[in-house]
Amino acid sequence: MRRAVQARWWLFIGLLLCLPPFAQARSHHSHVADASPAISVADLPPEARTTWQLIRHGGDFPYRRDGVVFGNYEHVLPQRPRGYYHEYTVKTPGARDRGARRIVCGVVPECYYTDNHYRTFRRIEE
Repeated sequence: MRRAVQARWWLFIGLLLCLPPFAQARSHHSHVADASPAISVADLPPEARTTWQLIRHGGDFPYRRDGVVFGNYEHVLPQRPRGYYHEYTVKTPGARDRGARRIVCGVVPECYYTDNHYRTFRRIEE
């Protein structure tokens, strides 16, 4: 019985130690989402404009993972219910894999461009 009480106590302490940094990071990222700068479609790289057009017309997407749910785990985009955002690959010339560039969309035309694999986003404006 004593061992069970000790185990619960340590679990409780561990949870308490984890909560403050998580709460701080979450509030910081929520602020960043509200301040995301914009980029016009005309100012996107050519490959991103191609992806944007594919999104607007419903496909055919060249990458198998295009259109998968984007979890927004970084909390950089505005908070929405799970499944709201979907991500699409923007081809990176010379890259052997999908590269770091993506367009993430909620309800089109609410779309965001990242060229650094989700660290920062810019809202795409038509």
